[in-house]
Amino acid sequence: MDFLLHHGVTVLGQWISIAELAGQLFALAVVFLAERRTLWTWPVQVAATVLLFSVYASAHLGGLAGRQIAILLISLYGWWHWHRRSDPVYGMVVRKGRWTERVAMLAAFSVGTVAMALTLQALDASWAPWPDAAIFVGTLVAFAAQGVGLVEFWGVWLVVDAIGVPLQISSGLYFSAAIYVVFALLVVHGWVSWNRSARRVGAQQRVTAASS
Repeated sequence: MDFLLHHGVTVLGQWISIAELAGQLFALAVVFLAERRTLWTWPVQVAATVLLFSVYASAHLGGLAGRQIAILLISLYGWWHWHRRSDPVYGMVVRKGRWTERVAMLAAFSVGTVAMALTLQALDASWAPWPDAAIFVGTLVAFAAQGVGLVEFWGVWLVVDAIGVPLQISSGLYFSAAIYVVFALLVVHGWVSWNRSARRVGAQQRVTAASS
């Protein structure tokens, strides 16, 4: 891992370690794979979190490193859950969330953001605690919803991207901002794909129920 952390390339005038570059590219691949509802989504996500954890830990960014641990745990759960709910025709079975699930996601995002922002402020751990907190909590909510196959997780990712792009630009992290823009484009496409799949599976289930 030391080799990956201390060797790298320069992109847009910014030096990037191999570990960071590979971690970000794996993270992009996760969105591409998630759209196709393949189990490969999760092992690739695990690889991304391991790489990015090493990047943030070596930079003494404990909060971001801690987020990778949380994402890793959710990814392992998602991997297990998708394996159980796979279908030979449709792949991972996805669905639209119930109203109670949507309210729970919104509540977790809102309350979690407030709690995290106040914590960051108290620790003086971020110059932009509110958007920083929203990205942190939104990421966890999105992965949790993705793990159980809820279409709405794409919407949470769009919110995270909308907050993340200006924050990255304000921080001078133009490469990361560009990654967030690519994320957003893939997220929109994935949202459309999952909605289409959820409608198709729902229609098939209704036909099966009516004929039984």
